[in-house]
Parts: sequence; C-alpha cells; structure tokens
Amino acid sequence: MVEYGGGINNGPAGQVGGGNAVSGGGSPAATQPDIFGSITNTFSDIVDQVAALPTEMLVLGIVAFFLGLIVLKRAF
Repeated sequence: MVEYGGGINNGPAGQVGGGNAVSGGGSPAATQPDIFGSITNTFSDIVDQVAALPTEMLVLGIVAFFLGLIVLKRAF
C-alpha cells in the first residue's frame, strides 16, 4: 500500500490518528452506514419501544391511528 500512497492511513498510525473513511481509518461515524444491514435493528428497536409503552399510551396510539384512517378516507 505504501507505493500507492496509503501507507500511513492504513497502518497503526493512521488508525490511531484518524485517517479517512475511504482508506479504512477513522471513526465508525465517518463511514457509510449499511442501510440494509440495519433494517432489522431498526424494527427491533421499534418493537422494543412499543412494548415498553404503558397500556394507556398504546390505547391512545390505536385510537389516533384509526382516527387518522377516518380523516384520510374523508380527504380522498
């Protein structure tokens, strides 16, 4: 990699010093997210949050959902 100009970024100094997302160094936040790999995590987080809601909030959410459907039916 040194002959291609990537020696510092790909070595231990580049990993500690930061580097960039293209050369493999840098923080995880600097890299591109794997959208399809995180879909299952997103659904899992949604299920966990809904499961943690109190009963009153679940009932209120269901009522709001059906009221929204009624409003959409009248609008279109």
